[in-house]
Amino acid sequence: MSTYTVQQIKEKLATIENLHDPFLQVVKEDDRKGVIKLYEAWEKRYQKQEEIKEQFYTMREHEEHLWKEGYVYIGGVDEVGRGPLAGPVVAACAILSPDFYLPGLTDSKKLTKEKREEFFHRIKEEAVSFGVGMATAEEIDQLNIYEATKVAMNRAIRKLTHVPDYLLLDAMKLPISIPQTSLIKGDSKSISIAAGSVIAKVTRDHYMEELGRVYPNYGFERHMGYGTREHLEALKKYGVTKEHRNSFAPVQDTMALF
Repeated sequence: MSTYTVQQIKEKLATIENLHDPFLQVVKEDDRKGVIKLYEAWEKRYQKQEEIKEQFYTMREHEEHLWKEGYVYIGGVDEVGRGPLAGPVVAACAILSPDFYLPGLTDSKKLTKEKREEFFHRIKEEAVSFGVGMATAEEIDQLNIYEATKVAMNRAIRKLTHVPDYLLLDAMKLPISIPQTSLIKGDSKSISIAAGSVIAKVTRDHYMEELGRVYPNYGFERHMGYGTREHLEALKKYGVTKEHRNSFAPVQDTMALF
C-alpha cells in the first residue's frame, strides 16, 4: 500500500498531465477503493483532454495547409445574428499565428457563456489581429439579411491591423480580391473561423445586454433579439423599437397593430 494518504494522492493527481508520470504507477498499484476511483477519474479527465487537443489540431488543418503554401495572414470570418428580430448582425475576422494554442476552441454556440467570455479575452490578447463589423437593423431592412451580413464581414476585415492574404469563411463568399475558401460549418472545422465566431458572438451578446438596459421592457439581455415568446409578447405590448428589423415578418405583424 502506498505511504500517501488518499487526500495527498488526490492533490498530486490534480497536477499531473503526463500519462508517463512515474507517480501514476504508484497510484495504480494502490488497491484502496478511494485511490482506484481517483485514478479512474484522472484517466477519464486525461482522455477528455487528449480528445480536446486532437480536435484543436484537426481544426488547424486548413490553416496548416495555407501556411505551408506561403500564406501568412489567414483571416477566419464568421457572423452571428442573422435570425433575430432585433439588433445588428455582427461579423468578426481573426488572424491567428502558428503558435496560437487554445484547446477547446470551437463553434461559439457549442461553448458555455463562461467559456466564450474566457476565450473571447484570450483571442483578443493573443491573435495577430482581429476586427469586428456590424450591420444595423436599418441596413438589414434596406439590403436584406444576406447582403447585410456581407457588409458586416467586409467591415470586420477592414478593421484588421494586418491585411489578410487569405480568408476562410463560414458558408459565405465575399466579392473581394482576397483569395478565400468557404467552409460549410466552418466554425467547427477551422480554428480561425471558430475564433471569429467567438469574437462575433460575445460582441453581439454584450451589445444586446446593453440594449436590455436601454429598453428594459423587452428582455433583450435574455433572448438576444430572437423571437421568443417573451420577445413577441413585449412587441405586442410595447411596440417596435428602432433596433427591430421591420422587414422580418413578426415585426411587420406588430407594426400593423400600432
